[in-house]
Amino acid sequence: MSDDKRDDNRNDELRGRGSRLLMAVLHRYFVLSRGMTMGVRAACFDEQGRVFLVRHTYVPGWYLPGGGIEHHETAGQALTKELREEGNLEMTGVPELFHIYYNSRISKHDHVLLYRVDVKQTAPRPPDREIAECGFFDPLDLPDGATNATRKRLAELSGEITRSEIW
Repeated sequence: MSDDKRDDNRNDELRGRGSRLLMAVLHRYFVLSRGMTMGVRAACFDEQGRVFLVRHTYVPGWYLPGGGIEHHETAGQALTKELREEGNLEMTGVPELFHIYYNSRISKHDHVLLYRVDVKQTAPRPPDREIAECGFFDPLDLPDGATNATRKRLAELSGEITRSEIW
């Protein structure tokens, strides 16, 4: 490929070795100075309109499935991975990004992307070291121990309450 063709495929701001080096240095600086973590969670609904929740072995309560986004992983890849790992769930449609939240309970640097997803469960999810139990529940009849954050996110999704900026 000629240099002209290669340059046509780049953003104007990133043309030239000096610009790319500067962007790499600035990006590293911002990661160190602003250090942010990001995770994904999903309100997963089956064909009957039930929501999927998980109960972990290491914290009390019922949660929407999800987890952290790893280095070199997109939010979509993390979402697909977490749904498969935590519930043997497969998305049956395109996930819809519902909102982005600041999660100061985890750290002062944490953010959560909440998706609304239609799913099907490909096989029962047996308990293991991470997941004590999981299942689909009527959103109007959540299990005892469903966390306040889980209840709030579902109320936001249904339009009962206004979206918060805080998880």
